[in-house]
Amino acid sequence: MKLARFETQILSIPEDEPLANAPERAGATRPVVTLRLFTEDGIEGIGLAFYGGALTRALREAVDALAALLIGDDPLRPEAAAAKLRAAAGGCEPGGIFTLAAAAIDLALWDIKGKAAGLPIWKLLGGARDTVPTYASGALRRGLSHDQAAAAAARLKAAGYDEMKMQLALPGSPTVTDEITRARVVREALGPDIRLMCDINQRWRPEQAIDIGRRIEDVGLFWLEDVTAADDFAGIARVNHALATPIAGGEYLWGVTPHRHAIEARAVDYVMIDLVRAGGVTPWLKIAGMAEAFNLPVVSHVIPEFHCHLIAAIPNGLTVEFMPWMLKLFEATPPVAKGRIVLPTAPGWGLTFDAKALAAFRAG
Repeated sequence: MKLARFETQILSIPEDEPLANAPERAGATRPVVTLRLFTEDGIEGIGLAFYGGALTRALREAVDALAALLIGDDPLRPEAAAAKLRAAAGGCEPGGIFTLAAAAIDLALWDIKGKAAGLPIWKLLGGARDTVPTYASGALRRGLSHDQAAAAAARLKAAGYDEMKMQLALPGSPTVTDEITRARVVREALGPDIRLMCDINQRWRPEQAIDIGRRIEDVGLFWLEDVTAADDFAGIARVNHALATPIAGGEYLWGVTPHRHAIEARAVDYVMIDLVRAGGVTPWLKIAGMAEAFNLPVVSHVIPEFHCHLIAAIPNGLTVEFMPWMLKLFEATPPVAKGRIVLPTAPGWGLTFDAKALAAFRAG
């Protein structure tokens, strides 16, 4: 089996918020690069990459350049492909556009690998379980008012979600009281039994995280996420050691090695891996295995239609972030039933790009 050709496209995806109908920025869009990779015998593998922002055209060019290097190669050898791409990139990795582009290719290669084997990715990689918990994310954003956040939380609960995530580090110049009030308002709207996470998105100093974190410990957060700069492992560890609330982090880390630094620093209780910033499935699995060796659970960041396979495959997979950024790109995605994602039985990712969506969102 050999790779024969590929197709890429830039899409502009609406930033809507379908879970609780609580969009923060009406009319905003998110750029995405899609990849379709074909073998000589007609198997198609799909992948995508994002986080390019104003550099999205450069990201597409990087995907094109790297994919072209693999034409004629065996798609069933993702480690060999990764080594070839690193060697060709002239030392411009880890991180940045190279890693994002490599992730799109790695996703497509694993899709081909699963289809060639006749297995869904979650079974191909271990198949620890056939459903996984998921938490609603993206609705309880910091840009909402307290009343809007409470209403959105109630809608999520009514929809059957028993895990969800809010944000603190409110916009403007919030007081400590403002932050505490938001946490309490959301908890009151949900009641005591909903598992509630909270994301800071690197916006606090360590001392702020400790101060506010201590004041809201009675809210019963399941975790505080990305409490300060993602590469300040000592600072995150200081927060972790000071609080009873567990700390999650890792979505902003590139590749494998920074996760080792975070784990060795005892900075995180939950290792959050971003499939695109990690560089694809191949490095994602290495991070997950490292976390298991340190007795740490793994959680995912965005693209649940892909991440559900990986969290289901590994023994230390905990929960999947249900952030519906890309769901509308596909003809169908894994269903959610009673707060759990039901894993597909179709081979590979079990996903097919929706031709109408690709045409509607086409940006270049």
